[in-house]
Amino acid sequence: MVEITQVEKYIKIEVKGLHKLWAFKNELKIPKDHIKDAYQDMEKLSGWKGWRMPGTEVPFLITAGTFYKSGDAIFWDVINLDKAIIIELEHEQFKRLIVEVENPQESIALLKT
Repeated sequence: MVEITQVEKYIKIEVKGLHKLWAFKNELKIPKDHIKDAYQDMEKLSGWKGWRMPGTEVPFLITAGTFYKSGDAIFWDVINLDKAIIIELEHEQFKRLIVEVENPQESIALLKT
């Protein structure tokens, strides 16, 4: 799970607990104007996640770390798909962040304002 906060013109995405080990990241700092969209879409969460480099994937349990799919880098940190949000980015290392948060609607609202 991650915690999303706004620090000035940036969004800080902090990976919590043991997820740091599974995702191989502690935090991401993204300029707010690099966020194109944030939403939930269960359909986009299903299927093959991509090539894991580095990361952890145990089907039906956890997907965490950097994955490459169709030439795009995607950061995952998800156990509970119901709490997962998708963050579309531009001008960043990752094309998309797919992360589990405590309150999806609150996090989406923060990212869209």
